[in-house]
Amino acid sequence: MVFADYGARWKLMRKLASVHLLGARALADWACVRRDEAKRLVRGMAEAAAAGREVVIPEVLVCALANIVGQITVSKRDMIVSLLTGAGLFNISDFVPALARLDLQGVQAKLRRIHNKFDELITKLLAEHAATAGDRAGRPDFVDRLRAAIGVDDEDGETITEVNIKGLIFDMFTAGTDTSSIIVEWAMTEMLRNPSVMARAQEEMDRVVGRGRLLQESDIPNLPYLQAVCKEAMRLHPSTPLSLPHFSFDECDVDIPGADGYRVPANTRLLINIYAIGRDPSAWEEPERFMPERFMPGGGAERVDPLGNYFELIPFGAGRRICAGKLAGMVFVQYFLGTLVHAFEWRVPGGGEEKIDMSETFGLALPKAVPLRALVTPRLEPAAYA
Repeated sequence: MVFADYGARWKLMRKLASVHLLGARALADWACVRRDEAKRLVRGMAEAAAAGREVVIPEVLVCALANIVGQITVSKRDMIVSLLTGAGLFNISDFVPALARLDLQGVQAKLRRIHNKFDELITKLLAEHAATAGDRAGRPDFVDRLRAAIGVDDEDGETITEVNIKGLIFDMFTAGTDTSSIIVEWAMTEMLRNPSVMARAQEEMDRVVGRGRLLQESDIPNLPYLQAVCKEAMRLHPSTPLSLPHFSFDECDVDIPGADGYRVPANTRLLINIYAIGRDPSAWEEPERFMPERFMPGGGAERVDPLGNYFELIPFGAGRRICAGKLAGMVFVQYFLGTLVHAFEWRVPGGGEEKIDMSETFGLALPKAVPLRALVTPRLEPAAYA
């Protein structure tokens, strides 16, 4: 679905994903899964704290999110990370299409190997899933609903195939794990470098949630500063800095009020620099500064949301090809960041918050080059971790 051409088949896959997995109703059905996984994450981190062990933030987050998306263990993460890094590597063929067949840098060969490995995994997963269909009688999951749609034509005469199902599962694992964990890791990094932001977020959660239980998704609407922190992290550190490549089949003109606009030739590959948009000094005051207050009342950007309605902040893209998982992404980021900040006190080993490595690894996604490691201390009542 992510890389499919716009058309009837793409519309069908997007509809199925939205209705059964990524829409508001489907997300509500998922809530208990996210809650249980958040509890397991917090308990594991509390055990690490008791043993004096460091927590590697991206590792615990990817494990939790992968378990939510499909109960795939962290040992499979190498395929997700390799794909997201490899898909965004500089490839001379992207800029000189005539060289594509030569694959001078071996990028295409590497991605084919990763794809084949993932295809084998999903094929095995689907076979095991089919063998246990009777266990889910009356409570079909996402794959059950997709299988039920095979051979059934929609209003455009399109139907879904086994290959399409594999593609959708592939999209869910790649788009639903590392991208969300990257934002949470960057947000935690910025909060450690800005203790006043961490303190204000924890004060808000203590006031709204208290210290007798873990944060719940139903608390998030009452936590505007947490929401502002997430928006600011998405502005400064978008998980896909150049969005996904787009392609123009026909020549078109893009009008820009007050500017010359663009003429895009047919058969052109297009990249949108989301990273630069989020740091544009004409749109943002002190754009290089991590300042969640800009999204609070009176901050100047309190009405701006990251869901494609304001072009100065488009971490999920915009228009009809906006990320289908934008609502799920917001839930993941807000819920897991809030849970971690609320449940623990944080410090960098050696007390070097101001020396945290802020370098990035460029790819389709933009993770930290050096994973964030931290020591945590439980800050809630003991019963909250039970």
